[in-house]
Amino acid sequence: MSKRGVLGLIPARYASSRFPGKPLADIGGKLMIERVYEQCAKALGYVCVATDDSRIAEAVVKFGGRVVMTSGKHRSGTDRCAEAVSLVEAEDGRNYDVVLNIQGDEPFIKPEQVQLLASAFDDDEVEIATLVKKCEREDDLFNPNKPKVVVGGSGNALYFSRQAIPYLRGVEQGEWLKKQTFYNHIGLYGYRTAVLHELIKLQSGVLEKAESLEQLRWLEAGYPIRVLETTLESLSIDTPEDLESLRQRGLL
Repeated sequence: MSKRGVLGLIPARYASSRFPGKPLADIGGKLMIERVYEQCAKALGYVCVATDDSRIAEAVVKFGGRVVMTSGKHRSGTDRCAEAVSLVEAEDGRNYDVVLNIQGDEPFIKPEQVQLLASAFDDDEVEIATLVKKCEREDDLFNPNKPKVVVGGSGNALYFSRQAIPYLRGVEQGEWLKKQTFYNHIGLYGYRTAVLHELIKLQSGVLEKAESLEQLRWLEAGYPIRVLETTLESLSIDTPEDLESLRQRGLL
């Protein structure tokens, strides 16, 4: 997929129950949102932050990034991306074939991961795509805040869960990683722009409500999700404690 046909969007909101003001957190002398933006700009020709908060918008403009102001009523980053791509297309006087939804709390995202996600759309049959990484740590495997994915032979996701899946019957949990390959979901999404506008019209499904995972709404509605594997580590920051842990590990 040509860079010219892909728009990278970074949804960012100030209000967060676990980490208020997270996009403006200092990460080694730069704002978190600034680091995400810079990494994405290395991979894509068109990148934009989508926010409903003037503090975030002002910060993006200050570091030289592009930003669009969106509604404060969106229920998810997907909804915010749908509004944002329409605003950007109107400003630019052109259409984008694919939208990449890049999490604003992934300051260590690699440009290669963004490029990999975009490459999924070289296949004309792909409507939605996401990334996974092989699970290598037991505490990640059984951490409900790190969703897991089961992938079918077609390369599409069969299911996402906060539980460790598949369940290994008759095997002690301490042996699971030795007996089975498990995949952690990396929360980056790519959509055909037309499909993105369809997704935001869907009602929440039973599976999504059970697991609190938005992508299950799409699967339940019959949309295939192509999965690509990355070997690169991805470190998201959900809480102030996550940030402090990275500092203590010498990663900042």
